[in-house]
Amino acid sequence: MSRDPAATVQLVRHATLLVTVGDTTLLVDPMLAAQGADPPVENTPNQRRNPLVDLPPVDLDHDAVLVTHRHNDHFDDAARDRLDPDVPLIVHPEQVQEFESEGFADVRPLDGELSVGDVRLSPTPARHGHGDLAAAMAPVTGAVVCGSDATPSIYLTGDTVWYDGVAETLSETRPSAVIVNAGGARFRDGEPITMDGDDVRRVREATPDDVTVAAVHMDAINHCLVTRSDLRDAVDDVVTPDDGDVLRIE
Repeated sequence: MSRDPAATVQLVRHATLLVTVGDTTLLVDPMLAAQGADPPVENTPNQRRNPLVDLPPVDLDHDAVLVTHRHNDHFDDAARDRLDPDVPLIVHPEQVQEFESEGFADVRPLDGELSVGDVRLSPTPARHGHGDLAAAMAPVTGAVVCGSDATPSIYLTGDTVWYDGVAETLSETRPSAVIVNAGGARFRDGEPITMDGDDVRRVREATPDDVTVAAVHMDAINHCLVTRSDLRDAVDDVVTPDDGDVLRIE
């Protein structure tokens, strides 16, 4: 039987995704705590406990894990406890030792192209905010995920704002789909540290019409102030999946 040349991306919740290429499923940025298990992010207008919503009934089986950075909304205590310590764990090169110190035995730095099963990953630049705040929030990475030459490529921006690094990645990699971390996450002072409506619009404008642009990272953490509803009103032709939804990428 021939292998399906398409890929799928399932939004679990927030930035937690299941990306399947061929026979390999990559779990991205696992935040697996129950609703309200964690305190709110401080210094933000909305002081509700996190996560704001529970996990949907999604099969979380996976072959490898990608963690774009170690903020709690991308890798939490529940994920640390739940993941198999022998799972291939792909992380920012500067954070390898931290994961190894927590007992993970197969930690792989994303410092160039690497493969796990049918999945190939390459790192992309990301800027988690502006100015001094971006430096304080680092390190973080994005990734381009693909399979063989016959399968689509998916650009996972990671936590970043729109800047030259994102524009250059779009131009150089020409992905089949872009998954942006939106939500306009912010503190009481300063600019957003993830994409807001204007940033997502810039991604859409820089991307060919036949390329899927989908926005996640909304409605689950208290400092993400741009909701799905806000984004749908602000930007045309951007997919805003609900938790549990599956996108098929041709």
